[in-house]
Amino acid sequence: MQKKGNKYGTHRVIEPKGVLPQPANKLDNNMDGIYDNEILIDVQTLNIDSASFTQIEEQAGGDKAKIAEIMLGIVEKQGKHRNPVTGSGGMLLGTIEKIGDALKDKIDLNVGDKIATLVSLSLTPLRIDKIKEIRADVDQVDIDGKAILFESGIYAKIPDDMPEKLALSALDVAGAPAQTAKLVKPGDTVLIIGAGGKSGMLCCYEAKKRAGVTGKVIGLCHSQKSTERLKKLNFCDYVFSADATQPVPVLEEIERITNGQLCDITINNVNITDTEMTSILCTKDTGLVYFFSMATSFTKAALGAEGVGSDVTMIVGNGYTKGHAEITLQELRESEELRKIFTELYA
Repeated sequence: MQKKGNKYGTHRVIEPKGVLPQPANKLDNNMDGIYDNEILIDVQTLNIDSASFTQIEEQAGGDKAKIAEIMLGIVEKQGKHRNPVTGSGGMLLGTIEKIGDALKDKIDLNVGDKIATLVSLSLTPLRIDKIKEIRADVDQVDIDGKAILFESGIYAKIPDDMPEKLALSALDVAGAPAQTAKLVKPGDTVLIIGAGGKSGMLCCYEAKKRAGVTGKVIGLCHSQKSTERLKKLNFCDYVFSADATQPVPVLEEIERITNGQLCDITINNVNITDTEMTSILCTKDTGLVYFFSMATSFTKAALGAEGVGSDVTMIVGNGYTKGHAEITLQELRESEELRKIFTELYA
């Protein structure tokens, strides 16, 4: 007889008691017996959140053995992979090994199905038995290990029409393009910061589709390489490279591009700190800033906007919005160029 579990997974919280799994300091990651409302996953790949992987890689000085050591240490201490510096996790790819008795008739999953979890590793009970390969260029780590998906956890079945790693790389950032689809209206001027990265390219595609011929999409990239890549995609009306931590030079360029009108919507996808003010200053007073970046500081954004007298509406990036997996995978089906670049970079 399996033990009865809580929908949100509080039965796995060891410390402090009474909190949900995400803010908890330690989870029970014992995989020997699952609760009646849990799904046991045989894990193949961890897709670490970009801000988290960047921080770990810097801490390790780029050394892969040290990266592995840091990751194993995080999971050993917490029973999950929540980066103690960024607070963020990532998601995983794996195969269903066991489904709790209370869930068997409620879900569209069977043992043997391949899924990507769409909830953060920062709340997912995880056990790493072995780190097999670290692909630092795509923030992915192949492992032997097990994980638990709670009853409230969301997931996507890996589609048959694309490679697993390709689907995983896109699903990792599915919240950003799906929110872009929801927020951008025809005629909007949209600035995407971190436009040459994974979530950035998907957002550029979606923004162009939604803003239409009367709208304008501006892509801000960091490196020359990502700038050239984005220009070739032709999703943006303007692409330029700049340091997003320097608000004034970026603002001057945006004023030039928009004839002083600024942007209706700014979407921030970067994986570094201190880009809040660039996002705020480039957005018109009645506009909207969507912070998808996990490196965003609520304090810097709130006090910074107040400090410059900006009345922008700010949205905290929620990695989930209805239909986000379907929207994102559909983009890879619709755009041959996007799929080709994602295949080259991530699959």
